[in-house]
Amino acid sequence: MTSPRLVTATLSALAAALLLAGCTVGPGAGAGETTSDPSAGPGASDEFDDMEGTILDDGRAFAVVTWGSSTCIPLVDEVSADGQKVSVTLVDSDADQVCTADMAQRASLGTLPEGVDPTAEITLAVTYGELQDDVDLEGDAAFTGTPGSPTEYTPSAGWFDDSSLVLLTWGSSGCPPVVDSVEGSGNTGTVTFATDPEQMCTMDMAPRATILSFDDDAIDDGDFTLTLVGDSLDGTVQVRG
Repeated sequence: MTSPRLVTATLSALAAALLLAGCTVGPGAGAGETTSDPSAGPGASDEFDDMEGTILDDGRAFAVVTWGSSTCIPLVDEVSADGQKVSVTLVDSDADQVCTADMAQRASLGTLPEGVDPTAEITLAVTYGELQDDVDLEGDAAFTGTPGSPTEYTPSAGWFDDSSLVLLTWGSSGCPPVVDSVEGSGNTGTVTFATDPEQMCTMDMAPRATILSFDDDAIDDGDFTLTLVGDSLDGTVQVRG
């Protein structure tokens, strides 16, 4: 069964939001612009206060997934660790920004502090305005990256629920990936990106977060391979988590 359903593609110009310190996604770095009211939007309820997360970049980085305006994405402002408990503060980049009045999941990127073991369970204690939530992340023994070490600038992906994942890619912050279609069946999936050869892009190398979702009954548990097509991102990624 093939499902071309995309719940949301969460993209942003991350160069200004994610500081590349030592060739890594710097702590206190995040994704894009944000809304001044994290729970604003039609049909807001307690479920929209829930946060999710995943580990990315082979154990070096993480994503926090929140609900809110799709055009205003929270920034990771502060990150600190006490053992395997990582405290994360999300902030709005501009309280005066005008945001779309929709309710979508958005991914905010940050790096894990040195000393955190990505192969063991991690708890993200996230604060976003008046919202607070603990996000438990399963470690993965296959991670070979070390928090604080330089990134290899390769795509990575991690599940944050049974059928939705965050895809991390690297490229121009002025030209984030635009999803054209998503298909999934069994243990494989394909995301096709739109390509605009006339688009003018900034000459930087920034991390970009994209949320992809599949129908629950279209994919199986276990190892999952995601194929990337288009926009100079062609390749495959093993989805973790």
